[in-house]
Amino acid sequence: MLHLRLIVPADRTDEVVALVERTVGTAHLVVFTGAARNPAGDVVMCDVAREAGDELIGALRDLGIDSTGSITVENMDLTLSRHAEEAERAAPGEGADAVLWEELSEVTHEESTFSVTYVAFLALATMLAACGVMLDNAVLIVGAMAVGPEFGPLAGISTALVQRAPRLVARSLWALVGGFVVAMALTAGFAWLLDALGLFTEDMVTAERPNTGFIWHPDWMSFVVALLAGIAGTLSLTSAKSGALIGVAISVTTVPAAANAAVAFSYQDLPQTWGSSVQLMANLGGIVLAGTLTLLVQRVVWSMRRRTVPAVRRAPGVPR
Repeated sequence: MLHLRLIVPADRTDEVVALVERTVGTAHLVVFTGAARNPAGDVVMCDVAREAGDELIGALRDLGIDSTGSITVENMDLTLSRHAEEAERAAPGEGADAVLWEELSEVTHEESTFSVTYVAFLALATMLAACGVMLDNAVLIVGAMAVGPEFGPLAGISTALVQRAPRLVARSLWALVGGFVVAMALTAGFAWLLDALGLFTEDMVTAERPNTGFIWHPDWMSFVVALLAGIAGTLSLTSAKSGALIGVAISVTTVPAAANAAVAFSYQDLPQTWGSSVQLMANLGGIVLAGTLTLLVQRVVWSMRRRTVPAVRRAPGVPR
């Protein structure tokens, strides 16, 4: 269930209440007249089944409530109510299959910001992966994968492409490309520093490295894994199962490939630099492609279900 808290101009309250009452899958409707001060208006609260939430939020935005008042949505982990159970049974579809596009846009927007924190995490993950590459340590590679925040902008690109939002595409691309450029530059400097300290040597780069040599040898299986990871990551975002993102993070070699390219470049090992760069591009492209296709399929499937059983009933006198 989702909990909605709305601030509604007093002259629109009856219209909003009628909309909520027409929406299949709602319960616990509460109205506080004149309770809001900034912005001024009435406070309307209700609970709605997740599978009916996107259409209700869209209808509220069509009424302009997001500009004249506010719409706040919270996920509810536990609701003990017979009315809530009946609302979930009445709502079309399954909550786990529902996509809240507003929530997805907000999450990917936040995760696709080129910020100091984002760059710091990406740079630290790349440096950690560089240590794993040089020591041929698979454990460090897995740890670096889990630390990397790059799935945020990748999901942002997929979401923006599906929603046809070119500004969000540009924002996410800047976070992705700019973040990796800065992280790889810092990692190259990190490699030079450790080389000066005698902790890194050129022999460590050219060694066989049976545990991590795959990073700069891209093949079709790398692309297949990226596709599967992109699907899993997108589903985890749309179904609010964020724990699955950890599995996605440690299944693709984006951060390790960037680290290997940076370290190899610092030693002028061009074949490894090129191979790692191809690996990085293949993984990034595979995740974006899979994420975009997954969201398109979800949108089509959910639209077909909505046409069969609409979540919001038409008001009397409103044409189809």
